[in-house]
Amino acid sequence: MLLATADLVDRYGDDLQSCDLQLRQLGGRRAFAGPAVTISCHLDNGLVKATLNEPGAGRVLVVDGGGSLHTALMGDMIAGAAVAHGWAGVVIHGAVRDSAVLATLDLGVKALGTNPRKSAKDGVGSRDVVVEFGGARFTPGALVVSDDDGVVVLPAQVTPAEIGLA
Repeated sequence: MLLATADLVDRYGDDLQSCDLQLRQLGGRRAFAGPAVTISCHLDNGLVKATLNEPGAGRVLVVDGGGSLHTALMGDMIAGAAVAHGWAGVVIHGAVRDSAVLATLDLGVKALGTNPRKSAKDGVGSRDVVVEFGGARFTPGALVVSDDDGVVVLPAQVTPAEIGLA
């Protein structure tokens, strides 16, 4: 069983990073965890779509959209692809759309909020880079855990088995 973020904070203290943003819980999977894949993009979800159409193998996509709520970086079609390809969840420092459908999918989704407006699809941005938001630093491959209490990034020495992730 996956350890709760509060228990992880109690166990690892200052060695663990906690995202201070009050991200909304929008997916059907309320608790999720996995190694991070990172994207930095702004008003363009081309990289998000391409990445979530790759095998996820239980990973978590962390997207730094600069905190913009102007356009959605993921909707039901892209989220559906993420489920089909085995992603555990998506954490977006930005907006999503189709929230009623996202809530029915077996996918963890955390985002700042929603906006029905589509984003550009040019693929502008960077993948597998360090992204930082909410006082947390997300590096590619770092273990990310999310539940109703928040999102945490575990210290590098922590193994998936130690947190209840098979």
